Amino acid sequence: MLNHYLVRSSALPGQKAEAFSYRRSQLVRAQKWGKSPLVAAFVCAEGVGPVLFDGWAVEGEFYLCSEHGCGCGWSYQYAAGEPKGTQWSTPLIQITATSEDQTDNTYDALRPMIELGRLVDLIPKTGEEFIRLPNGGRIDAVTSKATSRLGQRVTFAAQDETGLWLASNGGHKLARTQRRGLAGMGGRSIETTNAWDPSQDSVAQQTHESTAKDVNRDFQQPPADLKFAVKADRAKIFAFNYKASPWVPVAGIEAEAAELMEKDPTDAERFFGNRIVAGLGHWLTEAEWEAKKSPTVVKPRTKVCLGFDGSDNNDYTGIRLETLDFFQFTPTYGPDHKPTLWRPQDWNGRVPRDQVRAAIDTIISDYDVVRAYCDPHMWETEIDEWAGRYGDKIFIKWPTYSVPRMWASLERFKTDLLDPAGLTHDDDPQVAEHARNAIVRARDVDKLSGRRQYILFKPNEHQKFDYLMSSVLAHEATADAISDGALAPDENTMLYF
Repeated sequence: MLNHYLVRSSALPGQKAEAFSYRRSQLVRAQKWGKSPLVAAFVCAEGVGPVLFDGWAVEGEFYLCSEHGCGCGWSYQYAAGEPKGTQWSTPLIQITATSEDQTDNTYDALRPMIELGRLVDLIPKTGEEFIRLPNGGRIDAVTSKATSRLGQRVTFAAQDETGLWLASNGGHKLARTQRRGLAGMGGRSIETTNAWDPSQDSVAQQTHESTAKDVNRDFQQPPADLKFAVKADRAKIFAFNYKASPWVPVAGIEAEAAELMEKDPTDAERFFGNRIVAGLGHWLTEAEWEAKKSPTVVKPRTKVCLGFDGSDNNDYTGIRLETLDFFQFTPTYGPDHKPTLWRPQDWNGRVPRDQVRAAIDTIISDYDVVRAYCDPHMWETEIDEWAGRYGDKIFIKWPTYSVPRMWASLERFKTDLLDPAGLTHDDDPQVAEHARNAIVRARDVDKLSGRRQYILFKPNEHQKFDYLMSSVLAHEATADAISDGALAPDENTMLYF
């Protein structure tokens, strides 16, 4: 609540949404935490409370409820320089979801808040479908089917369970349409949701992964090393998730979670563990990836190996480095220290090859690159240039289209990542997103081991995993370099006594 209503120091009287640090908010919590009653309280405030910036107070100024038609007797004395609040003249509030059952979660919590409290003096009648406010405004419950009402210029929107707002059920269009209406009025919104399935590309996932700086994201996840499948760890997870919800019977949560795990363990962990857990078919879980993050700092001229996976105008291009003691990280380049991860849409629709070349030059200057595995697709010329300039024993073409070879590398990477003493990484959020996105597609059975081979795919066109492929190539290069003697002292090393 404090973050949602945080006023910018440069705010001016008369500004609405732009007066606040955050244009909208997202609250992600476990099932039964109390998200719907909390957002219902926000609706009450947005309907009749001082939620708009009204300038900066001078000493001796007050806010009096009696001046706004409320007989509760509450008053507040502002401190000098504190932001003052005022009401919307005519608020239009929408409680929104993709189905009526979901809107009921918030609407059914809202009505008794009004009917059984002091707000009943201001709002004497609450209807089944809408609530008329004393200032001519109203509160509506709206679903994605109410297309005629979604284009309205609303002042506040409570968007419930956006983890279930998908393209297939109209959720994407609903979110876009409603935000346009809010923008037209200077209004704002709050999303509430459980953790989502990252393979579904929900509105909640899009909000969480957006690079927008004016979105207040409140998502507190339990420690990644706790395993939801272990009952003792679940108890710790529930203690973390429900520490602010003393009304939640944790024993009942455990019973529900244990039963749900028999048929759908991923849903159980999402709903009650408050974790982003992929459905069946995903290569890595978020917990598996998060458990291996490390604060390691790599010094200049450290021996490293490089992994490069490139594209041109569709998929992403990335460079990852790995030290010989198996720590992976994303290097930076240039005066702005940009990460070596490129999305075509950030560069007018095409990966900037000059930037990639500059990044390679910087990496060669900053570190001692002993081996680099590069997927040659669409980058043959550049890789030949790097091999000619820096050595063909260092820059090596490593095609990723060979299923047996790629499968073996994927298996090595995953095995070493899951090894408690094995591979660690820098917790780069973009790489973590790509690790979550990757799904498995089975291929032929390996004749030697009898195991089913596989390769990785993206669940949807926009859910890339290219940065993960760069990581796999970096690890393969590191393992091969060590096998070829990279850990041995340099030939020109001299010891003095």
